[in-house]
Amino acid sequence: MAPQTVTRATECDFEPGSIYNVLAEANNLPKWAPVFADAVQRIDDGRYRVTKSGQAFDIEIPRNPTAGTVDYIREMANGKRGGAYLRVMPRPLGGCTIVMTVPIGPTTNESEVAKVLEQELADLIQLAR
Repeated sequence: MAPQTVTRATECDFEPGSIYNVLAEANNLPKWAPVFADAVQRIDDGRYRVTKSGQAFDIEIPRNPTAGTVDYIREMANGKRGGAYLRVMPRPLGGCTIVMTVPIGPTTNESEVAKVLEQELADLIQLAR
């Protein structure tokens, strides 16, 4: 079976709350995930309109600070819902581990998505500085 998603994880010395706060602020999305979003506009408490290359689409961003989760969910092909799933977990001696899972789109492959994902994780950590 061909893979449908790519998952990457990284660690950093920032406390989980620092990374979570960057992820939970929707307006940060273009700063660390420019392949996904050029601009973000709030619709209401959990829904946003994302613009990428002149095309707009709506996403939901369910957040759970206690669990350290922030997801970016949109309607995908065939009426399915999916998107990017992020988890921020504390490390035993300080800092955190960040895990991100994203789908492989119909015009990309696993290695292309993995490369973008690794860059996004690095940019996310830089933004938390």
